[in-house]
Amino acid sequence: MDGDQIAQVRRFNRVVTERVGVLHDRYLGRDRPVGEARLLWEIGAEGQDVRRLRERLGLDSGYASRLLRSLEADGLVTLAPQPDDRRVRTVRLTEAGRAERAVLDSRSDELAASMLEPLNAGQRARLGGAMAEVERLLTAATVRLDVVDPEHPDARSCLESYAAEVDEHFDTGFDPARSLLPDTGELRPPRGVFLVARLHGEPLGCAGLKTPPDAPAEVKRMWVAPRARGLGLGRRFLADLETRAARAGHTLLRLDTNKTLHAAIGLYRSCGFEEVEAFNDEPYADHWFEKRIPGPAGDSSPSGV
Repeated sequence: MDGDQIAQVRRFNRVVTERVGVLHDRYLGRDRPVGEARLLWEIGAEGQDVRRLRERLGLDSGYASRLLRSLEADGLVTLAPQPDDRRVRTVRLTEAGRAERAVLDSRSDELAASMLEPLNAGQRARLGGAMAEVERLLTAATVRLDVVDPEHPDARSCLESYAAEVDEHFDTGFDPARSLLPDTGELRPPRGVFLVARLHGEPLGCAGLKTPPDAPAEVKRMWVAPRARGLGLGRRFLADLETRAARAGHTLLRLDTNKTLHAAIGLYRSCGFEEVEAFNDEPYADHWFEKRIPGPAGDSSPSGV
């Protein structure tokens, strides 16, 4: 990791925390720190599942419970178990909580305006653009790639979304029964792996890898949700799967794709994949790609395994 880049991130963090006032216990001039204020905003008008609220903010259970107890003691929220599962608690704003949230919203607008007011129009545009870029990159850095079972609900959700999207794009539609779909056992260790990308606990994409002992490794069913495109997840999936294939002893990585998926084809080529002759009978494939990858000890033999 570059030392100058780390120093830049730390300088940025110091400037931002000082400028937005998170160093004070009375955030935005109210009687609570920024953690409690942020919880009030995230709970929102409809209330929230406490577990999902913790995931959204990346808070551990004990700290989140302390913040919620403080808000409850101030009469700003109520906590109650859900009727169908008493292990799951829901937090909702009281009337006083909604009023406090409105004040925080107003003061947050005032703080944002105070940051923009000293700048001229050009500087405001530059700051807005820089903030949007920082938000995009920090969001990308927050996404986790988790190994999951291909039958996990998040995996199934992603695969169903994948099938629905390609059904709209492919000239002939998409029928999973006609496709050379790997069975779930081929995407479980030691025969393979299945990854799900998550942001704040929500699935955003998936990718599978087959690592058969007697054939090249193969990328299967890579998909990124439309709302997450532009975060570099496709490139990140491929890099992760390439590393896993190499660790499994493979020196050749394959994939196939449909001619309508122009962005995917461009991504594969930019990541070093080269188009080759068809290596399977996938009815929905129009292009086949391969990439030589270094083996565990730098081996690049043509065997593919």
